Amino acid sequence: MNKKAIIKAGQIAIEAKKYARSFVKKGTPLLDIAEKIESKIIELGGKPAFPTNISINEVAAHYTPFYNDESLAHGLIKIDLGVSVEGWIADTAFSLDLENNEENKKLIEASKKALENAQKILKIGISTNEIGKIIEETIEAQGFLPIRNLSGHEMEKNELHAGLSIPNINEKKGMILKKGLYAIEPFATNGSGRVYDGKPSGIYILTDSKNIRSPIAREILNFILEEYYNLPFCSRWLVKKFGAKALFGLKQLEENGNLHHFPQLIEIGKGKVAQTENTILVEEEVKVTTKED
Repeated sequence: MNKKAIIKAGQIAIEAKKYARSFVKKGTPLLDIAEKIESKIIELGGKPAFPTNISINEVAAHYTPFYNDESLAHGLIKIDLGVSVEGWIADTAFSLDLENNEENKKLIEASKKALENAQKILKIGISTNEIGKIIEETIEAQGFLPIRNLSGHEMEKNELHAGLSIPNINEKKGMILKKGLYAIEPFATNGSGRVYDGKPSGIYILTDSKNIRSPIAREILNFILEEYYNLPFCSRWLVKKFGAKALFGLKQLEENGNLHHFPQLIEIGKGKVAQTENTILVEEEVKVTTKED
């Protein structure tokens, strides 16, 4: 592991979070939010590790603005951003209540407390179900439910989801945490505690680099291989680079089996969802790389 790059990615992520907090208000266009955050990450010397997710209310995750998106910020909004430095990742998220709503605030506090309590017990050798247990108990103590089928994850170089999953519930069976880089991300809801696959998100990941006959699709595939490698990207980025033909090329690549297209993840009971996430470097000494002062 490149510890220097891991720490730098975390520092950039902290600054990007602070920057986002400074301008995200009710009525701010989601497209502006995503593009400003991603530009700030680049300005600070990183790359976006994935498209900025801006998910509202019952959308738990995987909403990023489309190139022509006119949606405005409102409700309980979750901003999930990633930074890559030399392929090493910082993955972090926070939630904001844009309605001055008491239940929104309590949901946000529940996910924050769950993350704080999980961070306190992290060490080499702990079982993942122990982490899930403390997340579940913390959220339930606040009167809410964790999202059972969303989890944190281990990260490797150029790989956002690698190795272990970190559950948000006590699964009763766990894997042992080894030295590594992990994202812990409790989701708290006043709904049913599960998500289902909704509409397409415009977020993709390369799954197969096999050849495709279409010249447009092949041009886009070569760009994806060079620019994003194994990390997620979005249609909005490719439209900015290639224009409207990017949408045609993406469709062809998806049909050819080159890409996985992530769905939006929706709370099954249409409950509101709060998310808080940090990246943690677990060694003999444990360091939360994305923790704000």
